[in-house]
Amino acid sequence: MKGDGSEGGGSAAGGAEGGGSDRGGSPRGGSDGGGSQRAGSERGARGGARGAISGTGERATGRTMSYAAAAAAALAEEMERDVRIVALGEDLGRGGIFGQYCGLLERFGPGRVIDTPISEATIAGAAVGMALTGSKPVVEMRVVDFALCAMDEIVNQAAKNRFMFGGQGRVPMVVRMPIGIWSASAAQHSQSLEAWFAHVPGLVVVCPATPQDNYGLLRASLASDDPVAYLEHKELWGLEGEVDVDAAVPIGRARIAREGRDLSIVSWSRTVHESLAAARLLAADGIEAEVIDLRTIWPWDRETVEASAHRTGRVLVAHEAVQVAGFGAEIVATLAERGVGPVARIGAPRAPVGYSAPLEQAVRVDAAKIAKAARASMQKQERNGDARR
Repeated sequence: MKGDGSEGGGSAAGGAEGGGSDRGGSPRGGSDGGGSQRAGSERGARGGARGAISGTGERATGRTMSYAAAAAAALAEEMERDVRIVALGEDLGRGGIFGQYCGLLERFGPGRVIDTPISEATIAGAAVGMALTGSKPVVEMRVVDFALCAMDEIVNQAAKNRFMFGGQGRVPMVVRMPIGIWSASAAQHSQSLEAWFAHVPGLVVVCPATPQDNYGLLRASLASDDPVAYLEHKELWGLEGEVDVDAAVPIGRARIAREGRDLSIVSWSRTVHESLAAARLLAADGIEAEVIDLRTIWPWDRETVEASAHRTGRVLVAHEAVQVAGFGAEIVATLAERGVGPVARIGAPRAPVGYSAPLEQAVRVDAAKIAKAARASMQKQERNGDARR
């Protein structure tokens, strides 16, 4: 499946329009079950990543890359440029479980691509020490669910060191913690916890939705002197799109993925693709929705969101995370405090992600649900307007 996340570039929403699956990741079905399909998809992402990295050290040119390959290419380029950058975590020696480190061990050796034991606290703690003594570690947690074993190191050490020691120490580390539902992987492998990290002073929080942004934002994160919670999505690894290696993607700058006049849909990560698919569904009813890809959760681009809200007059925030206390609530509250509205939000119900396909689908925030929420928001505003008249 191809698409860079921009309107007309294809959709990661797949099933929302019957156009296939984006489960970059692992679509269900098939004669041998979801597990085998996941393995095949991961092999495909690894193959794409190898193709994006030249063992000769040549810089990749603008080309079509997968989400995984774009990250591998960005990391390779930055490691070539800066010898202080090292990567450490589980399964790096085999290219990462999603292929996001393919070719790096062969190119940079085990001294800079470090396979670690299965101990997330040890990995993160070692990285904090490395960062304080001059290195720039990239920490691989495999999935955000496993990073919960390293929360003390991330939240109490990495995030607070610069403040507690008056700027004498800096912790320039990038912690890669893939978020989101991972098809057929159930509750302990399918969480979206970006709001947790947004709540922690001292952390930058990044959620790339496209290959271009996974390339550009990873490079921007590696240039930061602060710890970055880098939250890729578990089901986007196979998503393909054009990557301009010369295009800078700054932290804190949103992207207008689709222009519209009637409603602003604000989203990030995989839900951007569902929002684009929802916008196409709404367009069939004559409703032109603008879709904003927030790209970074902290800092977030209030100016772009507010400007869009003033143009369209309505805002819907859509995210895959649980709606209760999700980051959508922060956006909606901020807009309401500034007198921008009406505003609404849609997120997942406060329930664990089930293993079975029907239970998993029940908590997915897909294009149809987003379109339904958009229509409901517009109808409510129209009713309120009629009542005032």
